[in-house]
Amino acid sequence: MNAPDRFLLLPDIQSSPDRRLVAIDRVGVKSIRHPVCIVRQDGSIAPSVATFDMYVGLPHDQKGTHMSRFLELLQRHGQRPLDAGGMRMLMDAMLRRLEASSGHIEARFPYFIRKAAPVSRVESLLDYDVTLRAQADAPGSYRHSIKVVTAATSLCPCSKEISEYGAHNQRSHISIEAEIARGASLSVEGLVAIAEAQASCEVYGLLKRPDEKYVTERAYDNPKFVEDLVRDVALALDEDPRIAAYSVEAENFESIHNHSAYALITRDKRNAE
Repeated sequence: MNAPDRFLLLPDIQSSPDRRLVAIDRVGVKSIRHPVCIVRQDGSIAPSVATFDMYVGLPHDQKGTHMSRFLELLQRHGQRPLDAGGMRMLMDAMLRRLEASSGHIEARFPYFIRKAAPVSRVESLLDYDVTLRAQADAPGSYRHSIKVVTAATSLCPCSKEISEYGAHNQRSHISIEAEIARGASLSVEGLVAIAEAQASCEVYGLLKRPDEKYVTERAYDNPKFVEDLVRDVALALDEDPRIAAYSVEAENFESIHNHSAYALITRDKRNAE
């Protein structure tokens, strides 16, 4: 008897029936780091490393899932571009391979954008945290979202109003998670641009003295509370037909307090139609 034949005789415990008859919403593997290829806005490919969570729903009468198959799928699909189409292909393959009717995939990775300083035009890279999510709740259903965390500057309107000179400011994290409308596409750069346009000022990796003068005065002329940030971003997302639903968060890391200011808006635009 050769080795493959011996493997066929080994018991498959995961596929055995379970008498407790309790379905599991998500079961799978978490925090797998794997190399990926990211599609940039201009169509070029950038290498990165993503952390994956991959789950399927488990029927009430099945004892377990086959954990090794998730890794097999990543090995097989890992070199394909990790964009909306790539996430859909990975989801379809996962559901087929695990014989599941529902599934969830999440991929988190750093993304770098080259930015030019506002005055000197010196270029530098700035990093953004990106999360891609794919969700299939039932056969034939599929949802895809992209989340981007953008660093920005916010300047306190109250501080500016009551102070004889100066105003305190803080670094903000503006997080946008957008569910993409069917047939539409949206890049990381597109979400970053929406977030940065509503902040008191953008942040940059490298600034010269004329740039520092510009960003300081730009923020002073454009004060924003954390409430202003989420409302202004929400209005911009409402106007974007590529976005079916969204969640926007803003966290201001206060410079004069030992706590953060926070605000959140969520909206499903399909329910408003």
